[in-house]
Order: sequence, then structure tokens, then C-alpha cells
Amino acid sequence: MASSGGGEEEQEQRLAASLTARYSEWVVEALDELPDNFVLTDPAMPGHPIVYSSRGLLAMSGYARGEVLGRNARVFQGAATDRAVVAQIRDAVRAQRAHQAVLLNYRRDGSPHWILLHLCPVFDAGDGRVLHFLAVQVPIAARRRLAEAPAKAVLSACREEARGEEDLGCASHAGEVFVDMDKRGLEAEEPRVASDWEKEKALIAANSIFSVLNRYSKLTGLVVCGKRCDSVGIPALSSFLNLSLGRIKQSFVLTDPHLPDMPIVYASDAFLSLTGYSRQEILGRNCRFLNGPGTSMEVLEEIDDCVCSERACTVHLINYRKDGRSFCDLLHISPVRNITGKVAFHVWVHLDEGSKNDFNGLSPEVWQLGAVGAVKVAVRSLSASGSLLRPTR
Repeated sequence: MASSGGGEEEQEQRLAASLTARYSEWVVEALDELPDNFVLTDPAMPGHPIVYSSRGLLAMSGYARGEVLGRNARVFQGAATDRAVVAQIRDAVRAQRAHQAVLLNYRRDGSPHWILLHLCPVFDAGDGRVLHFLAVQVPIAARRRLAEAPAKAVLSACREEARGEEDLGCASHAGEVFVDMDKRGLEAEEPRVASDWEKEKALIAANSIFSVLNRYSKLTGLVVCGKRCDSVGIPALSSFLNLSLGRIKQSFVLTDPHLPDMPIVYASDAFLSLTGYSRQEILGRNCRFLNGPGTSMEVLEEIDDCVCSERACTVHLINYRKDGRSFCDLLHISPVRNITGKVAFHVWVHLDEGSKNDFNGLSPEVWQLGAVGAVKVAVRSLSASGSLLRPTR
């Protein structure tokens, strides 16, 4: 170790900088508190290495963190790889899109285990670059045998001595992730199929991880999200709905629960004044961009529960303006249903509890409910005529 200590130390610094330069010095500690099994990889570094591995994944796989960091994700691979599904995963990485696959991974001791892999890119909210890939692994419980297995994805173990024998000759390192290079090992077990509960668990874990990454990336100014976070691809609201919402003077945003990562599709002028962001910086982003180091995880979990169950809630939490200043946010969130009763949006009404506001003799809570009511009236009246969204050309 002494003879190569300089090179190893330099490599460790590069791996650490992949996280800290983007998410601040405290991100590793925050990620370590999460119970999920996952890794973060950096496609910009040679070999597309793992730059972070969660404690849960280390416990599940039997590896020490030092044995995983700096290595390609095929460190978890074993025998009986289904090349077709591995190619699908590689294509998803190269196309920079999310993907789910059932894989037969291998622990450090060589024992196989089935997992659901939930793979998704982490984008720079400003320029849309892929900064990392997040790979969540959810163990798949044994169930009854299948008469006919679906297309299975099996990653095969990359023993240290085999890793250098078959390197891809790609100009980009992105496609190197999850590529099987080793056909040796144990026979494959009976294929398994991920349940809806396991798929939902993977999605919830990914959202939780993105929430942490988003909060800490805000400290460096390099805000991240789960998709290219510009307004391209976000359905535009109709001019009629925009006009109706523009008459509401409170600070609020609308989010669309039917789009990936529930992005903001409308932001009021008062919300822009409160946070210091421009409308272009907000549209297409998840509300997590307001969070920071002082934001309570318990409150965020409460918000997630209420949003998922389509319930209204009022919470107190610390949020952050664009210039980094925090404020005590009295936040009311409510589902907004269309004329058929289906949730079309969620309205998030923000109020700085530290500011001196004139609520026309009303309490802050009643003032917020007034905004919610006005939004619901606008959405329901326009949904009856089918003019919530701008017609596509």
C-alpha cells in the first residue's frame, strides 16, 4: 500500500470530489443516513466508476466500501448473464433515461441473489448534463416458480483478475456501467419477477435519494434533478388558466403529479418575489429545490405521504431562497381536482412566517386557504371546457 499510496490517495480524492464538488462536503453523511441499497456512478470518469455506495447495499452485498468505490458496477455481477437485458441497461445509460430490470447479482462470497435494479440519471438542472447515475437495488423475495420466465437481466461477477481482459472500446465511459465481462460462477437460480410493491419501493427510494442530492446540490449552486429540468417537454398551461391564476396574489406553485418527478408547471409572481428565482429557473423542477441543510426530513416525509395519498396538509419547515438565505415557510399543500374529480395538480402555497404581512384581518392559514380556493375554482371551471393545457401543434 505504501508504494502506491500516492496514486490511491489521488484516486480517492477524485472520487470524493465527484460528490462534494456538486453536493457539498456534507452529502456523504446525509446519504449514509438513508436505509436504501444504492450506488452513485460518475459517467464522466474513466471506467464509469462507483463514487458512492450506501451502507445498506454494502451490508446486502458483503463488500466493504473501499472494495467498491472506484470500480465499475459490474463488481456485483456473476454468472449466467442475460446479454440481451444487459444490453438494454447499457442502452438506457447511453440514452440517459431511467430503466428498471430484474438482475441476478452476486455477493462478495459468491452467493447469488435476485434484485430489482432501478436505474436513473441525475441531471444538472441548469444545462441538462448528466452528472451521475443512481442505481437502486431492491431484493426480490422468493415466490412461486414461474412456468415461463420473462426476459431476465442477470449481471455476472467481475472478478478482479478478469476486469482488464475485456474493456469496451467506447469513446464515452457512460455505456460501461452494468456490463457483464465474466461468464464464470454459479448456476443461475430460478428467475424472479418484481412485484408492484418492490417496484414502488424502488421508486420511493430513488425519490428520497434525489431529495437529499437536490438539497445539498443547492449549497454549491449546481442544482440537480431526476430529469432535464428545463421547461421543454412540460405541457404548457392554457392562456386562459394562466390569466386566471395570474389574478391570485398569494405565493404559490402548481405541480403536475402525472409527470416524472412531479414538476412545477406554474409559479406565481409572489412566489418569485419570495424565493428570488426567475420563472425560467423554476418551471420543470421539483419543489425540492427550495430545501437545504436545515430542512426537516421528517416534515418532507410528511409532505410525501400527504401528496401520495392525495390529502391536504399544512407544515412548518425551513426553506431557502436563491441567495441562500433561509426562511420559516408556512406551507399548505392541497390536491386540485378537475371536473371529473381526478387530481390534476397540487397547489403549494408558501408564506414567510418571519415577514410582516397584511392579511386583511385574516389569519395566515385562512389567507392560504383563499389561494387554494381560487386555484380550485380556476382549474375546475376551465377543465369543464377542456382548456387546462395549451393545445399542441
